[in-house]
Amino acid sequence: MKLGYILNTYPQPSHSFIRREIQALERQGFVIDRLAMRRASVGLVDPQDQAEADRTQYVLDAGSVGLLMALLGVLLRGPVRGISALVLTWRMGRVSHVGVLRHVIYLAEAAWVLRQCQRAGIAHCHAHFGTNAAAVALLCRTLGGPPFSFTTHGPEEFDAPRALSLGAKLDHAAFAVGVSQFGRSQLSRWAGFTTWERLHVVHCGIEPTKFVEPVAMPEGPVQLVSIGRFVEQKGQMVLVEAMARVRDSHPNVHLTLVGDGEMRAELETAIDRHGLTDRITLTGWVSEAEVTARLQGCHALVMPSFAEGLPMVVMEAMAAQRPVIATYVAGTPELVRDGETGWLVPAGDCTALAAAIVRVADTGITRLSTMGRAGYARVMQRHDVDTQAAKLAGLFRQSGP
Repeated sequence: MKLGYILNTYPQPSHSFIRREIQALERQGFVIDRLAMRRASVGLVDPQDQAEADRTQYVLDAGSVGLLMALLGVLLRGPVRGISALVLTWRMGRVSHVGVLRHVIYLAEAAWVLRQCQRAGIAHCHAHFGTNAAAVALLCRTLGGPPFSFTTHGPEEFDAPRALSLGAKLDHAAFAVGVSQFGRSQLSRWAGFTTWERLHVVHCGIEPTKFVEPVAMPEGPVQLVSIGRFVEQKGQMVLVEAMARVRDSHPNVHLTLVGDGEMRAELETAIDRHGLTDRITLTGWVSEAEVTARLQGCHALVMPSFAEGLPMVVMEAMAAQRPVIATYVAGTPELVRDGETGWLVPAGDCTALAAAIVRVADTGITRLSTMGRAGYARVMQRHDVDTQAAKLAGLFRQSGP
C-alpha cells in the first residue's frame, strides 16, 4: 500500500517523531511519499533530518504559476468536485484567522498534491497536525483524491478548533488519531457522535534499540536538562525563575536548555538578570544523538510546559532511565507517574517547580536510578515505535482506498 504523508514544514528538529513513524511504517512494508508544503526555516543539524529533506517533495517549490496551473487543471477536469471544494474552501476560510485567500492557496496546494497522488498511485494520505496540512488533505479528497486521515498533537488544534474547522476535518476523515487519551477526548468534543468510532489513540514512538545499554547517572553536581522550542507554551521562563529561587540553597544545580526559538533573547536577559549565567547553559539545536547524550549526562529532565500534547522528550528521557519533572497538562500525566517515575507540578507554578528541583537535588542517585528504571519499563511498554506503527498500519489497511 502506498501512502502520502502530507506535512506543513518537514523535516524539523522538533519533529523527529514523524520521521521515526514514517520509517517504522516503511519497515512494515508501506511505501511512503513525503509531501511537505515548505522546507525548514532553520538549519538541519541532524544527518537523519538532512536525509529526509532529500526524500521530500516540496509543494511550494512549484511556485505560484505551478500551483495555479494545477488548480485550473483540476477544476476543468472535474467541475462538480471543483465547485464542492471551492465552497468548502470558502467556509473554512470564513471562520479561520488566516482568511479565505490563504485557504484558496491551500486549495491550490491540494490540487498539486492530488496530481502527485495520481501520478504516484497513492492510495491514502495521512497528515500530521490538524492545521493546514489536514486542510490540504481534506481539500485534496474533496477534489477527487484518496481517503485521508490525520494525527493531532496539540495544543494548537485544541486552542482554536473552530478556526481550524477541526470538526469538518474529523467528520470527513477516514479516521483521526490523538497521541494520548486526553487528545482523543478533545477530538470527541468537535466530532459528530457517529465519528467517535473513527477516533483512535496512537502514541508517538521511540526506538528501543537506541536505549539498550543504560548509562549510569553522573557523580558530582546535579545536572538538569530541558529540551524544546523557546516559545511561551514551553514554560522555560518559569524554569529560569525557579532556578533563581534555588540558586542560594542549592548552588550545585546546573540547568542546560537545549533548543532555540523566538524567546531566546528574553531568556538570556532573564538568566543574566538573575545572575544565573554560570548555572544555566543554552546549547541551540543539536542532533538526535546529542539529545540522547544530554539526557544520559543528566540526573533529571525538566518539562515546565503550559500546554502540550504528549512531549517526545519526556518519552526519550524515560527511555534513557532518567526521572522527569513535568506539568499536569494534556497527556503527560498518562505517562509520568508522580513519585514513581518523576514529579508532576501545576503548570506555571514557580514555587512548585522550584520545590521539585530541590527534591531532585536532595534525592540520592540510588533512588533517582530506581525511578529511572521504572520510567524505562513504563515507556517501553507504551511507546515502542514499531508497536505504535503497527496500530496505525492496521487503521490504514482498514480504511481502504
